[in-house]
Amino acid sequence: MAIEKKYCLNCNAVIQGRIDKKFCDDQCRNTYNNQQNAFSTNYIRRVNHSLKKNRNILESIIPTGEEMGKTTRDRLLRDGFIFKYFTHIYETKKGNIYHYCYDYGYLELEGDWFLVVKGKEV
Repeated sequence: MAIEKKYCLNCNAVIQGRIDKKFCDDQCRNTYNNQQNAFSTNYIRRVNHSLKKNRNILESIIPTGEEMGKTTRDRLLRDGFIFKYFTHIYETKKGNIYHYCYDYGYLELEGDWFLVVKGKEV
């Protein structure tokens, strides 16, 4: 009975040892899995970076010692704010919708103005 040779999924080297091994060593296993997950990991990293940047922009708008501030859409865009990225939405009983980037949120007002608020910690 001939034993079929198994090859490493990463480098195609002949695998020795257990019959259910897929990789020749830990380095090949890690390299293979990192390549498989690279696209989703990079996407998540870019989105998280944008969320943190949005949060820092909102934080910079509120004066020190205050809990809210006001700004324009133009200033937010000039600072690099990306409106499609936010962590959650909060709707008040009056129907106002706040978009949050972690603990800082904004409410769109009339005339391209925005109210920026610091969320209350639970």
